[in-house]
Amino acid sequence: MDTLQATFFSLPVVWHNALVTLLTFVYVFSVPPLMDYLVTNHGLPRDISRKITHICAGSAIIFLPLFVDVAGDWSHYLNITVFAVWTVLLIQKGLFAADDDQAVKTMTRTGDKRELLKGTLYFVIVAMICGTVYYKQPAGVLAMAMLGWGDGLAPIIGTRFGRIKYHILSDKSVEGSLAFLLGAVGAGLFFIHFIVPGSFGAGKIIAIALIATIVEGVSPKEVDNITIPLAVIVASSVL
Repeated sequence: MDTLQATFFSLPVVWHNALVTLLTFVYVFSVPPLMDYLVTNHGLPRDISRKITHICAGSAIIFLPLFVDVAGDWSHYLNITVFAVWTVLLIQKGLFAADDDQAVKTMTRTGDKRELLKGTLYFVIVAMICGTVYYKQPAGVLAMAMLGWGDGLAPIIGTRFGRIKYHILSDKSVEGSLAFLLGAVGAGLFFIHFIVPGSFGAGKIIAIALIATIVEGVSPKEVDNITIPLAVIVASSVL
């Protein structure tokens, strides 16, 4: 397909990619106000709003197929712009935000703004690495998919339905780990098929999800936003 035919309204590639970037901003920045509304007006627990936000952020890779890649053009790297902006915002909010700030209410477990400087900040840094070093590569796609959905579902299920507890470096449950595995496998299969079809078979994705599940189970809180994608990237290269 000709490059111009692959862009919106036959725009130059850089403007097409800028428009796709704008769509990612609309998507990502619509989530905190929605979660804030649900937390404030409908009693949505903070931990659930935090993990829904986490899942939605990981799912931002859904826009990757819309970015057009042309040799010598840099603009596909605009895909990380929204995460770069959030990096600055999280640092600012983690240091200076008020207790009723949207990000504090929807992205923290306890309402302590300093939490934004830990796991949440690590998440957006990982997203920028996956959007540059591993741009449209299976390892980067799987890292974001499994981190977003696996680590998003695990605590929601684990804290509410977890009965079989275990402790290695932090408290976890078998039910939460199973939720992680199912979320990681489902998201991995979907996003690989959607973004880089045919690159990994189902068996390899399931094996990588199993490794990620084990790593999540032994990782301390907050640090798993680093250890999970690292495990996925390493497993993707060696399996």
